[in-house]
Amino acid sequence: MELRSSAYRPGGAIPDRYTCDGDNLSPDFRWSGIPLATKSLALVLHDPDAPGEDGFTHWVVYDMDPGIHSIDEGTPRQVQATEFGIQGKNDAGTLGYIGPCPSAGKHRYIARLYCLDVELDLRPGATRRELEDAMQGHILEQAALTGIYARKVKESSGHPRAAA
Repeated sequence: MELRSSAYRPGGAIPDRYTCDGDNLSPDFRWSGIPLATKSLALVLHDPDAPGEDGFTHWVVYDMDPGIHSIDEGTPRQVQATEFGIQGKNDAGTLGYIGPCPSAGKHRYIARLYCLDVELDLRPGATRRELEDAMQGHILEQAALTGIYARKVKESSGHPRAAA
């Protein structure tokens, strides 16, 4: 199974347009090699390098139809149900995508796509922890794509959490 984006290569720099220093757009993601037994997909974008014990989650999407093979760039924020799945809350407490915005240094942003053997019974706006609890014992396979971002400006951006 493979997870890709036209926005950046594995281990490559995430362009500003997908961050708090740019347009804060969600990048596109596409995948291949989904197991036939997959009943739903989930995607999580997480920064393990953010301050705090558990990093910072930037995007949670679940109950995606296994028949789709991509998410387009620029998914609307504050929309619970999209044409491809249900959006959960990021660690800023809002629905949808929130772009990278580290306070200092380079951070890794890991997108993980999960293939599940069930459709989840989660309400819209679930958190990463709620999603992980619901996925327990149901992950058939997963793929990851890591991008890197370091801020080029030092001033505060007004981002809900400038440390992520």
